[in-house]
Amino acid sequence: MTEQFRSGFVTFVGRPNVGKSTLTNALVGEKIAITSEKPQTTRRAIRGIVNRPGGQLVVVDTPGLHRPRTLLGQRLNDLVEDVLGDVDVIAFCAPANEKVGPGDRRIAESLDGYGRAKKIAIVTKTDASTREEITERLMEVDSLREDWTAVIPLSALTGDQLDILADEVLALMPEGPALYDEGVVTDEEEDSRIAEIIREAALGDAREELPHSIAVVVREIAPREGTDLTDVFADIIVERDSQKAIIIGRKGTRLRDVGAQARVGIEQLLGTRVFLSLHVRVAKEWQRDPKQLGRLGF
Repeated sequence: MTEQFRSGFVTFVGRPNVGKSTLTNALVGEKIAITSEKPQTTRRAIRGIVNRPGGQLVVVDTPGLHRPRTLLGQRLNDLVEDVLGDVDVIAFCAPANEKVGPGDRRIAESLDGYGRAKKIAIVTKTDASTREEITERLMEVDSLREDWTAVIPLSALTGDQLDILADEVLALMPEGPALYDEGVVTDEEEDSRIAEIIREAALGDAREELPHSIAVVVREIAPREGTDLTDVFADIIVERDSQKAIIIGRKGTRLRDVGAQARVGIEQLLGTRVFLSLHVRVAKEWQRDPKQLGRLGF
């Protein structure tokens, strides 16, 4: 008897910066979610499609759960809660190189509210950890809940145990047809992916509170007539004039660096040469302003 095709949704949850976006990209096999050492880099529910023998996984990458300090932070937490209520499998992530703390416990306990989803635990970043740390973390994570279907150590960077994770999650999915056509890796719009590439470049060496204050809006993407060039016009938005000066840098050097780095990623995405025009503008306290958040898509 042939096995039935399985398909469904899985999301990774955990504190900010535990490796959820890196894990999403590794499973999909293509960069669809930006990554950064800065906490709360992910701001949307980004879907990545993983095709496996006998099934299809839709991985929903979400922001890290945290104690919100702004209206944006609250809306990101609300977004995660909406996703958790809809998925088939919730995968809790904790890094092998950090002890399990109160934030991890709080998130693990909060999963009680999502009874329909099956739950597994993942210990990430094993490549950056000793065998003793991994063993200790596996024991700590295992004790957080009694209903883990599996507890899996892995490294998204080296790919170690990724196939084990994908097979384990797929086995927990309901029987059903593929949800996306083969060859589709994400349902993200092109302008959204470009905006994220620019934001990732702007986050580069941003310091202190600046990462949270950066947003990007793509105003226009247009092929230049008679050439293989695509013109991209985008705004980098910050909350204060002092932040604008930091993004631009002395004599515009930092903004040029951001543009050069972002252009490489955009050219890979579009498959053409790109002329990228970046403009930095101030939208005062946009993280706390409902109207401005709405305009920025939050």
